[in-house]
Amino acid sequence: MESQRVRTMGEENETPKSMQDIAKAMIDAQLEALRKASSGQAEAVSGFLSSLNTFSRFSAVFKTSVQKAGRISIPEAERQALGIKEGDLVQVVVIPIKKA
Repeated sequence: MESQRVRTMGEENETPKSMQDIAKAMIDAQLEALRKASSGQAEAVSGFLSSLNTFSRFSAVFKTSVQKAGRISIPEAERQALGIKEGDLVQVVVIPIKKA
């Protein structure tokens, strides 16, 4: 089979000469796609960890019980560490914990 010249997206390439060349080209393309996907995932994880680090510097995680009228308390150590004073506005994320 004689090689032919073809244009693909503005580039001139030779067509593959055998099934082995075709298979190799397909494998190379798949590997490149995997590399790009892995790189994207690594960047996403890195970004998430960076955000988590920033979040953890300005937040606290603790368990507390719901009191009468649905009130919860922020432990004193966490209030002091974060500089929270009476009357300050805070954001709360609630995750219920089931009792065993």
